[in-house]
Amino acid sequence: MGFKDALFQGLAPDGGLYMPETIPHLGTDFFQSELSYPELAVGMIHPFTKDDLTHAQLSDICESAFDFPLSIKELNESDSVLELFHGPTLAFKDFAARFMARTMSHFLENKNNEITILVATSGDTGSAVANGFFNIEGINVIILYPSNRVSALQEKQLTTLGENIIALEIDGSFDDCQRMVKAAFQDDDLQNRYSLSSANSINVARLLPQSVYYAWAWKQNHETGPIIFSVPSGNFGNITGGLLANRMGIPMEKIIASTNSNDVFPNYLKTGNVEKRDAIHTISNAMDVGVPSNLDRIQNLFHQDVNQVKTEISSWSFSDKETKDCIRHIQNEFDYLIDPHTAVGVLGLNEYREKTNSNSKGVVLSTAHPGKFSDVIEPIIGKKITLPESLQIAMKKDKNSIKMSKQFSDLKEYLIAA
Repeated sequence: MGFKDALFQGLAPDGGLYMPETIPHLGTDFFQSELSYPELAVGMIHPFTKDDLTHAQLSDICESAFDFPLSIKELNESDSVLELFHGPTLAFKDFAARFMARTMSHFLENKNNEITILVATSGDTGSAVANGFFNIEGINVIILYPSNRVSALQEKQLTTLGENIIALEIDGSFDDCQRMVKAAFQDDDLQNRYSLSSANSINVARLLPQSVYYAWAWKQNHETGPIIFSVPSGNFGNITGGLLANRMGIPMEKIIASTNSNDVFPNYLKTGNVEKRDAIHTISNAMDVGVPSNLDRIQNLFHQDVNQVKTEISSWSFSDKETKDCIRHIQNEFDYLIDPHTAVGVLGLNEYREKTNSNSKGVVLSTAHPGKFSDVIEPIIGKKITLPESLQIAMKKDKNSIKMSKQFSDLKEYLIAA
């Protein structure tokens, strides 16, 4: 099974997730060399795609996909925030969505067949995928999102494009949406009728570009030794990208899985057991996931041994109250506004420092522009947020979604009739 097949299949035939057979160790000399961000991406991704993409083809894809800036905000001598929200939908998922869209488009060039992408979203994935795949020939996108569980801006971003983008508003949670998508991939009738693929983090092509910004952040810190990464975590695709970067040669003292009240992973580290439970609705809604899909990949990387997992990953959960207090504190202390997901990441780094007294450099991954959550943040800080122009435009558009129950049979009926 090669990269191209895994890209288009999304989910393995047995319902499992694809993982690379081997992860190359590139060494610190490669990571310390003078490379642009797209060049860094090519160097890290090409070992996984070389059988399907030439170096030149991958270079073209990366130059086109990663054409927006990254920046680092230093809070103090040891703590900084890596801003991953300067792409077109102002969320970190632009990195993976744009890479996937351009890669799929390359493979579909001069082909007559169409594919349908099914994607479940807890917020930012939907808007990033909608934008990344908008009007790409030969690709139709169907986004499933939980009704009343995404922010107003997120909903506008994923329901207002039209053309080849369809939004299904599901009467349920993100876990229900994800369950429906997985069921579609395992349904023989649908497999015979459609060429289905996924743009969720169940797709291995989401993980590869998400490993690159860990390397970029390490380079920007001009460190030679390990640093700490704190990652706001929901479905754990982002943190799995970090684990890949670590194995490719980026030195990490610890990677912190910072979660909201959905604490299945912190409890797994404590007990070794994965407890199936429904998602809890929080103000950091993109992380409202009951059981993270990518936990399977993490267990695979650590040979199903939770004690091995704990050597590299620490994890804590934080309440909405703690999240709000953190947003307020960072605003007052540093005159810097962060969104609720980034706040959870800051809390995780603070907790790690308290538990370990480590003074190593720490980087919090900032996953979304605070303007995307203005309805939550404005009451916390007591003032209005000036929205970026792209969000102002999105808010003026008319929402266009199809309401649907959380029953897979309704999704199947819709797809067959479409």
